[in-house]
Amino acid sequence: MKKALIILSSALLLLSVGACAPKQSAYRQVYEKAKQREVAAEQQDPAQTPPTSVVVSREPAADIQLRRERLEAVKGEDANMLKTYNVVVGSFQNHTNAYSLKERLQAQGYNPVLGQNEAGMLRVIITSFDNRREAEASREQVKGRFAPDFQDAWILEKIR
Repeated sequence: MKKALIILSSALLLLSVGACAPKQSAYRQVYEKAKQREVAAEQQDPAQTPPTSVVVSREPAADIQLRRERLEAVKGEDANMLKTYNVVVGSFQNHTNAYSLKERLQAQGYNPVLGQNEAGMLRVIITSFDNRREAEASREQVKGRFAPDFQDAWILEKIR
């Protein structure tokens, strides 16, 4: 009886170990296909490659949503750069993600500011104005310059 139990448990162990191998190879196949597509896209003829920067000219939408929040500059940020109307391109709970986006925008010549609301959300603010119309125009300009990124940029009104 003990021999049968040992043989049965050994067989189950071998089956369970063998069942993991196909999953690993399936993931590997998907990874390889994705890598091949990436390499093929890089090797495309430059004439067929879409332009990297697209400028879209639009009239500011009449129904631009405005969110009002209490906002403070994150420690180490210049609080004077936060005005009443702010164009927000990112909102994060994770500090690393917020600082990463800030650095990416700085590399592109912007001077973004990080603000934090009462709930602890970090807002990556790309431009800030005292006038709502200027903020709306800036939001549309940001959406056009960074297309297709930041299409969900929004305006935050800083309340005191």
